[in-house]
Amino acid sequence: MEEKTRGGQGRSKANGGRDARGEAGGALIELALAVSVLGVPLLLGTAEMGLVVYDSIEVSDAANAGAMYGMQSPTYATNTSGMTTAAQADAADFGARLNVTPAWYYVCALAVGGTQYTGANAQANATAACTGAGNHALEFVQVNTSATVTPAIHCPGLPQSFTLTGQSAMEVEQ
Repeated sequence: MEEKTRGGQGRSKANGGRDARGEAGGALIELALAVSVLGVPLLLGTAEMGLVVYDSIEVSDAANAGAMYGMQSPTYATNTSGMTTAAQADAADFGARLNVTPAWYYVCALAVGGTQYTGANAQANATAACTGAGNHALEFVQVNTSATVTPAIHCPGLPQSFTLTGQSAMEVEQ
């Protein structure tokens, strides 16, 4: 029932003369197929989402850069084109594809999350509304950014494109 080989090891005729090494080779091929079918899409999906997260950070940082430009002084706060330029320069990968919406407004010191006073009489309206001890008008700038990103790699189950947004609001230095 056993046949002797050169190394003195015998092979059983019950398994057709095959040894464990042949079965290990088959398992390796099965593993390679499973990894290619399951691993490659997982790797591509991870790469796609990594690029989208990177772009999202860049869009948010651009909003911050625009707000930092505007918060330098009341003169810079009303320069919406300067805030737009600063935001687009910070997100150079997007260029003009980055939508930037800068704004400036006044609020009461004791109600920063409350009413926003905008327009030509914003400061006068805020000053009139902000009454009481310690309550005075504060000037803020806010920059909103957005961009639509279409990843080079597309995986089924994920959207074709992503709309990324950023927002930053800062008090203007007086």
